[in-house]
Amino acid sequence: MATVISSSTGLPLPAAVAKTDGPYQLHSLDRAVAVLEMLGESDTPLSLAEICQKMHLHKSTAHRSLMVLERSALIERTQENRFRLGLKLYELGNRAVEQIDLRARVHPFFRKLSSQVSETVHLSVLQKTKVVYLDKVEPNRRIWMGSKIGASNPVYCTAMGKAMLAFQPPEAIEEIISKIRFVRYTPKTLGSKEALLKSLERVRRRGYAIDDEEIEVGVRCVGAPIFNESRYPIAAVSISGPASRITAQSVPEIAEHLLRCCREISATIGLRDRKRSPVVSPFARHYGA
Repeated sequence: MATVISSSTGLPLPAAVAKTDGPYQLHSLDRAVAVLEMLGESDTPLSLAEICQKMHLHKSTAHRSLMVLERSALIERTQENRFRLGLKLYELGNRAVEQIDLRARVHPFFRKLSSQVSETVHLSVLQKTKVVYLDKVEPNRRIWMGSKIGASNPVYCTAMGKAMLAFQPPEAIEEIISKIRFVRYTPKTLGSKEALLKSLERVRRRGYAIDDEEIEVGVRCVGAPIFNESRYPIAAVSISGPASRITAQSVPEIAEHLLRCCREISATIGLRDRKRSPVVSPFARHYGA
């Protein structure tokens, strides 16, 4: 294979960077990925000089990449001023495995739930101030939801977002809310921290959340969290449909099906095997704790 020369350094590019040459190449990002791959293959932490030598980079160029990775906790520096992979990668890897495994486990429950309520069912996880859609099952209806797997929406105006946020530790709730930029998508969108906190309190009392046409006029959703064995909300399920079908009168029955589904999913990932808490909380009642 021909050697690829860097236009910025005049030196050969590392194989991990060179092989990505194409219309979507971003040298700084490719270089950072190459650093991670190299540190992952090394049995010992590497010094700046060793990284420069192995990657054919000038010291200043390598140093910039390392500082970005270290600031993101993707790599860490030892006391001897050498670099190794950071624990952030372990956390991200665990999340990736958890999400893949979760989607596979949840899908059979999804199909059952969608057939029970004849509406669209979603699965999502919380990522900073947004919810990311991992899975979706649609009923055999003419009117269906136009959402896409992999898309995201703000946490404060989605049923799944509020369902997950409500059962976070108080300090996590405060941190997430502090980063939210409230934008009104419809006249019913929550527009302030105070309004969101009141909504989260209602979620904790009921055990489920409602998106009452808050992100799209004419669409109503009911969402509830999925808890892991530590009673932490790792994901959420929602039932979505036209407001003409998901009415105020039908929400309690829909929520009953949803909570039963979330209880069954939570049981498959270990919640059933945990010791019962002496404190009876709203989600404990809904999830049979």
